[in-house]
Amino acid sequence: MSSLTQLQTGDSLKEIQLSPVSRIALIKYAGASGDFNPIHTIDEEATKASLPGIIAHGMWTMGNLAKLFTEYYEEGFVKDYSIRFKGMVFLNDVITLKASLKDKEDNQLRFDVQAVNQQGKDVIKGEVVYQLY
Repeated sequence: MSSLTQLQTGDSLKEIQLSPVSRIALIKYAGASGDFNPIHTIDEEATKASLPGIIAHGMWTMGNLAKLFTEYYEEGFVKDYSIRFKGMVFLNDVITLKASLKDKEDNQLRFDVQAVNQQGKDVIKGEVVYQLY
């Protein structure tokens, strides 16, 4: 494990590629989050909503972005987190999580974060402020 304190502006964290999105992962997330909107788990309901198939919960994708910082939990914590949803995530999509250091001020590191699908299209873009201890 490297240290966040060693990063320079423009440096990137190690990318994380998630396993292909599975129906069971979305069913488990629905149970954990309480978001039982059927467009996330039932094909027919997604089709009725004019979607090409079930879509992942936006918050499932957003929550996964936090995995970029799990390795550094002993150094600090995510102080602020803001994102914008840019695209839908479908079954079997392979999402890659990315973060690059935007700026560093005292004990606060500001990262640009994004999640991209297998076609390289952004599904989430945002910013994380990481507070060092």
